[in-house]
Amino acid sequence: MKKQAFTLIEVLIAIILVGLAIASLLGANIAFTRANGTGAQLSTAEFLIEQIREQTVTTPFADLANTSGFVPTSYPGYSQKTTVEYVNASDLRTGFTSPPTPFRRITVEISLNNKTISSACWIRASY
Repeated sequence: MKKQAFTLIEVLIAIILVGLAIASLLGANIAFTRANGTGAQLSTAEFLIEQIREQTVTTPFADLANTSGFVPTSYPGYSQKTTVEYVNASDLRTGFTSPPTPFRRITVEISLNNKTISSACWIRASY
């Protein structure tokens, strides 16, 4: 009677295949974890931009230049750079500092540990 058993080569091939499967699963797990962390940073940055946008809506037009420095303290490592400039009424892409016009372009850039995560800009009219 012949016993049927696995040969040494068959066992080695099975071990290699299982090892490759485990290595690929670990690599995918690392990639998914990084993507999740980046998504969380982007989501926080977009939330902070929206908070600043809401603040600029409720701020009187004459006081818009004072919006810099708004980042809630519960988000350590995050910083923001806000630029407020007058824009030409006939070409909203052209910014200048004087003479005053009824339109201002507000640009916000959110950074995490001095690395830019997200930015946005919008136009605010005085009327």
